[in-house]
Amino acid sequence: MAHLLHIDSSPRGERSHSRRMTREFVEQWQQAHPSDTVTYRDLGHSPVPYVDELWIAAAFTSPEQHTPELREAIRLSDRLVDEFLAADIYIIGVPMYNFSVPGIFKSYIDQIVRIGRTVAFEPNATVNAFQPLVLGKKMFIVEARGDSGFQPGGEYEKMNYHDPYLVTVFGFMGITDITFIHVENDEYGGQKLSESIANARAKISALTAA
Repeated sequence: MAHLLHIDSSPRGERSHSRRMTREFVEQWQQAHPSDTVTYRDLGHSPVPYVDELWIAAAFTSPEQHTPELREAIRLSDRLVDEFLAADIYIIGVPMYNFSVPGIFKSYIDQIVRIGRTVAFEPNATVNAFQPLVLGKKMFIVEARGDSGFQPGGEYEKMNYHDPYLVTVFGFMGITDITFIHVENDEYGGQKLSESIANARAKISALTAA
């Protein structure tokens, strides 16, 4: 039995392609794996805060030395990290905003990349001072884009800071088994968008069945 963490980050509701695709993914996954469990987090409608000075002080202070103020500053982050580590599989909806991820999702990343929790740090190491701590996980990322051509070799490949960033930051924590599902051409609508949605659905069906 596996545990899924399902995350949406689009501020849209029913108009969101990434939300619709992650929902369909989870529904099909549960049909194929009925004993698996799911935790859901909606960052788009319930965003997490930016890190601040108290957060930084708490994150880089031993828990045994935390004052009540520092414990409160890091409390949500601890809960998010616990939730993240408890999952075996991740299905995450992250639309492309201005060639990268939404600020809402970046705030979440900043809350869960934590020394001693998701990444180890050895300052005296001569090489590889940072070591990943989140190992043996699988991730699926649904990305909605306004246009197409962001894939390797595409017209806008050099403007794609979304996929490389997610591969880098999750790889930094140890998650390297990542599959992307793209819904493209939202700005065009019509046949272009319909074909992209159909391709995404076909990929979801194949992935969940496998």
